[in-house]
This record gives sequence, structure tokens and C-alpha cells, in this order.
Amino acid sequence: MMLKVKLIEHTPNPEKIVAAAAKLCYSQVGIDEILENLDEQKTNKFIKTLMTYGHHSPIEHVSFTFAVEGISRSLTHQLVRHRVASYSQQSQRYVQLKQFEYIIPPNIEKDEQAKRIFIQSMKRVQEEYNKLVEILSKNELTKFIEEYLRAEKLTNLEEIEKKQYLVLKNKAEKKAIEDARYVFPNACETKIIATMNARELMHFFNQRCCTRAQWEIRQMAKTMLMQAREVAPSLFRYAGPSCVSGQCPEGKMCCGKTLEVRKEYEMK
Repeated sequence: MMLKVKLIEHTPNPEKIVAAAAKLCYSQVGIDEILENLDEQKTNKFIKTLMTYGHHSPIEHVSFTFAVEGISRSLTHQLVRHRVASYSQQSQRYVQLKQFEYIIPPNIEKDEQAKRIFIQSMKRVQEEYNKLVEILSKNELTKFIEEYLRAEKLTNLEEIEKKQYLVLKNKAEKKAIEDARYVFPNACETKIIATMNARELMHFFNQRCCTRAQWEIRQMAKTMLMQAREVAPSLFRYAGPSCVSGQCPEGKMCCGKTLEVRKEYEMK
């Protein structure tokens, strides 16, 4: 399953909105004139001033929404630690995964023996999940039928209308997958929509574009950054790992590749 990232929405004219907020902070202009004369040159100047001063609150006025698929649950466990954001993730509780997709780490992918063990494990999980759904569905259906018969004062299954039986059956299956999902591994593929304001995005890029970040979330973060730059190039010009615009904060744990990383994230 390949990573797929798509910037599906963002604040219209994001750089102009940020510049307007900055203009309000540093001039006597009123709100009626706040957007006047904000051409590209002046917009870029205001944004550069903000970055130089370290005044980042105006950047919070614009947001970006990304849809992502082809990622693992391991990644999303890390992603949701960025709490100044909104997330909507595909549910394993309501969506039955009759054939779940999974992410194979590169180090496993390139070793035939490791890859074989990994794939066999994924197949076994799917089989066990299917068995659990079957067992739990039968148990839940029996319980729901008994409860329905008592509530309706009926004596046997034949008295239940077919339509009502299907309702009970569907309810039992939904209840079953709620518990059966516990067997799924961190490798299980998922889909998520994430919305962050620009300031939180920059923090996210600082943390997750770093070479010391886990490989999968680093790949996703870089792809998100490249797409954000397409709509707001001045705003995200110096976004990326912390070492792009300053010193590496990792101390003795620095990767030692600062110049290479800066070149990788340099705006073309």
C-alpha cells in the first residue's frame, strides 16, 4: 500500500490573511483598510518580518486540511500526539476489514526471509480476525434474538419477521467487529484527515521532518510540506526540520547531516 497525501482544502489566500494580521499588529490601519495594498511584494515583506521577529501568532489564522491514506496505525499513534489539530480516522469499530491492507517497513521489505515471515503473520491475523467475527457474531445474534423474543413476548425464532432478523444480524456483526479488531497489528493500514493551523504545521514539520523521526511519519511530513509550499511558498519557505533555519536541537544525538538536510529542504 503506497502513501497518498492530498491537501484537500486550506484557508483562501493564506499568505494575504497572515500579512493582514501582521499589518494590524504593526500599523495604525483600521479593519476597513486592512487588506488594501497587500500586493505580493508587501505580503512577502510582512511574512518575512514575522519570521525574523519570531512573532508567530498571526500564522495561526490560516489552516490546512490533508487527507492521507496508505499509512499505518503506528504512524497515526504518533500523529495524534500533535494535539493542536483536528483528526478524523477510518474506524475499525464500524468498518469491517474483510481484507485489511498493511504497511511493510522498508527494512523488512528488502529482506526476503523477514518479508516472508511478516506477510505470513498478516495473513494469519486476517484469518483469526475473520474467525473471531464469525464466533462473536453468532454469540451476539443469539443474545439479541433472545432479548427480542422476551421483549415482544414471542416464543420462537420463526415468529420474527425477516426484516427484523436482518436488523438483529447486522447489529450482532457490528458488535462483533468492535472486539475482533483488537487482533489487528500496528501495521494495519488506515486513512485519516488532519487539519492544522500554519503555526502547528511548522512545529509538526520541525519535529517530523527530522532525520531522527520515524521513517514513515517523516515521509508523510515531507510530502505535506511540499504541498503546503505550493499554495503558500513564502510562509513555508524555511519550514522543515529545525536545522533548516537554525541549529540542530538534538545535541549529541544530532545526525551530523545538517548541510545535506538544508539542501534537501531548500526552496528551488
